[in-house]
Amino acid sequence: MLAGRLGLESGRIPQADRHGLLWLRRGNLYVDSGTVRFKAAAGGRMAPGDYAIPFQMLNCILLEPGITVSHDALRILARHGVGLVAVGEGGVRFYASLPAGPDRSARARRQAMLWASPEQRVAVARHMYALRLGEILPSTDISTLRGIEGSRVKETYRLLAQRFGIKWNGRRYDRSEPDASDPPNQAINHAATAVNAAAEVAVAVAGAIPQLGFVHEDSGIAFCLDIADMVRHSVTVPGAFEAVRRWQRTPTEDLERIVRRSIGDLIRSDRVIPTMIDYIKEVLRDDRSGGA
Repeated sequence: MLAGRLGLESGRIPQADRHGLLWLRRGNLYVDSGTVRFKAAAGGRMAPGDYAIPFQMLNCILLEPGITVSHDALRILARHGVGLVAVGEGGVRFYASLPAGPDRSARARRQAMLWASPEQRVAVARHMYALRLGEILPSTDISTLRGIEGSRVKETYRLLAQRFGIKWNGRRYDRSEPDASDPPNQAINHAATAVNAAAEVAVAVAGAIPQLGFVHEDSGIAFCLDIADMVRHSVTVPGAFEAVRRWQRTPTEDLERIVRRSIGDLIRSDRVIPTMIDYIKEVLRDDRSGGA
């Protein structure tokens, strides 16, 4: 962010030439003389002060708790195609978004075309599994692919539990009684919710269609769940197990809160949302091989 007036209200930079996401917490987003500004309060991610935002160079602004936004800011950001997404602290909840994503519909149309073809839909699913597992699975049947992936995940859980020193008795989850699970399973549930929110942000920013999933099908955010699974082994489960390890040292603390903080830290420090956007571009790219 820059000090002083930008004076670029009438300019418009294509989405393809923009760079990155901006996280804001605790302060007021407003407009002064055509410049979008952020007045940061104490307790946020930056020193208190009044900052000018180079909004034309941004794809999206993520609004964490403690933010107020003026109507003028909404107007100018919408006019320039800068997305606004309201999230929980660290991006662990997805609450609402204003138009984000590219200024063309090519990616959404590409996704719809791939999803509408049964053969291409399975090809995309295989490609996603290949990116996650490091190998191209042999089957072209989605149910069989899910079964193969399930066996790989069990071994990954076991190895990660061993790495973090967590007692692991297998993945167990009763949707009717989520709190009846043991702490590691509860932590994975909380972590998955947080990572799903990050995936919703990524899908919104990338201009993809949340409902059209390739591995997941029934959910209204099926494609977001597909993308969240891409970081299950690198973010979701390690973040959950690290949170359990912290909780074991102070078991009077709330486990869900510790998990949210652990995942929120990973989302920011490991640039999880930009990584997810790259995955979206990869699996929906125009020259994607149907055999991968």
